[in-house]
Amino acid sequence: MVFWIAGGAGLAVAYLFGSTPTGYLAGKLLRGVDIREHGSKSTGATNALRTVGKWPALLVLLVDVLKGGAAIVFARWFYPWLYTMPLVTPPPTPDLQSFASWAVCLSGLAVLLGHGRSIWLSFTGGKSAATGLGVLLALSWPVGLGAAAVFGVALAIFRLVSLSSMLAALTAIALVCGLEQPLPYRPLVIAGSIYVIVRHRANIARLLAGTEPRLGQSSPESKAASLI
Repeated sequence: MVFWIAGGAGLAVAYLFGSTPTGYLAGKLLRGVDIREHGSKSTGATNALRTVGKWPALLVLLVDVLKGGAAIVFARWFYPWLYTMPLVTPPPTPDLQSFASWAVCLSGLAVLLGHGRSIWLSFTGGKSAATGLGVLLALSWPVGLGAAAVFGVALAIFRLVSLSSMLAALTAIALVCGLEQPLPYRPLVIAGSIYVIVRHRANIARLLAGTEPRLGQSSPESKAASLI
């Protein structure tokens, strides 16, 4: 029982990494605004760019990537350490490495959930794309770099952050299934990528309607607010 409680605490730490509301804090500290009341209502770097400015948005992006990576780094240390604690009785398993890999993957999902559903923001948050990139880079850098490359190329061509993020998520699925990767990584990347795409459902509706703002443009919500 103690082992499972400690294991759950490790997932809670990963969730708390993700739930750090970087974009919200940037808006409050730098502009005195709640960015959830502006633009796309998201706390991610794209809405921070529209609401707070370029350099704060870059900081939000970097921190969101880092907290995804930090959750994976922490989990890779914590679960093998937990398994060797003399006062904790772990379940019998012939393969500690496989157990740790599955636990790390669950931590990856926890940090994504924390970013999208932050306990500090009444379970609102961002789209989890940047945090997901941090998870990918820490988990498997070839997959992470491949997804980042597709994001960059798509953004340069279309100047649509939402579309670029979803294409990067689909690329991550293709790469993790096509490259030689540990089995636990595949369900994590598939589930995490689907989660990121689902978080973009409002963007998908705007893309289909032709109203999704391009990078550097104000969102329809921001334009409406400026007229009030």
